[in-house]
Amino acid sequence: MHHQWLLLAACFWVIFMFMVASKFITLTFKDPDGYGAKQEPLILTAVTKVEEVHVPEEKHWPEEFQPTGKAFSGNLIRQPLVHMERLELLRNVCRDAALRDLSHTAVSKFVLDRIFVCDKHKILFCQTPKVGNTQWKKVLIVLNGAFSSIEEIPENIVHDHEKNGLPRLSSFSDSEIKKRLNLYFKFFIVRDPFERLISAFKDKFVHNPRFEPWYRHEIAPGIIRKYRKNRTETKGLQFEDFVRYLGDPNHRWLDVQFGDHIIHWVTYVELCAPCEITYSVIGHHETLEDDAPYILKAAGIDHLVSYPTIPPGITVYNRTKVERYFSGISKRDIRRLYARFEGDFKLFGYREPDFLLN
Repeated sequence: MHHQWLLLAACFWVIFMFMVASKFITLTFKDPDGYGAKQEPLILTAVTKVEEVHVPEEKHWPEEFQPTGKAFSGNLIRQPLVHMERLELLRNVCRDAALRDLSHTAVSKFVLDRIFVCDKHKILFCQTPKVGNTQWKKVLIVLNGAFSSIEEIPENIVHDHEKNGLPRLSSFSDSEIKKRLNLYFKFFIVRDPFERLISAFKDKFVHNPRFEPWYRHEIAPGIIRKYRKNRTETKGLQFEDFVRYLGDPNHRWLDVQFGDHIIHWVTYVELCAPCEITYSVIGHHETLEDDAPYILKAAGIDHLVSYPTIPPGITVYNRTKVERYFSGISKRDIRRLYARFEGDFKLFGYREPDFLLN
């Protein structure tokens, strides 16, 4: 009798575990394409309607979610759900008619110029400056075979698109572009929009590398002439001037003069068209320690290359720094800036800054 009860209990346990496993598999392998917007058949023309067409994608979610080593830092089970939630949020915001002007853009040559191609492993990477893109470009350079390891890549080669072996999506014919957008694994990285703007300002106008003189000698004077309130002030570009320029609804006339240099502070929407292109994964700079190995595994390349070591604390959101930079700027100017970047905040789940709520 004792053995019969044990056998019965074992049977119930097996049935229960089977039901749990079935639920888990259903949730985990839910089609990731359902969380992105549809792609327009004509790549270089009008903005798409998110709800209408489902574009088939290759499935790049890991085939199993069991611990396989150190790569996922104990978050192996949680990671796929996090990324599915991000794509679901993106889909929902893309459908919000009230935010349409801030979330949709045409997939123009400007967007296609931002997307780098690895044909060998069927990967597309959209560049969003000031979120660690240099390291991702190194990963793709190695995958494309230009160098055998990340350590061998000279720093001056990474951004030299004549020598780094990274073709842009814009270099292909329309039919080849469509094929790659439909079939390849696609990803990009985002960061708190205001912190990204601070990083861009510091890099281009404060530190300003010698090989980029135009930021100080051409772009900064243009912004100062138009947006500095105190005309007798002779200091270089201040963050307040920068915010006033970015928040101006008529900023585009200056952007045209500045050319592609503005990619360092253009919205993620304008750079990567996330409501028009069905991305496979959207990484966050703040969780890059977990997101980078996840992206490599989801793309099926984790056995070929590793993301470079991330210095401790470099990806952590610095609220104090953000508040300090915005402390001397008028609420009006900050609100105008937020109005321009609201699409980025909403699409990727970033909270409106506290100093705007007070």
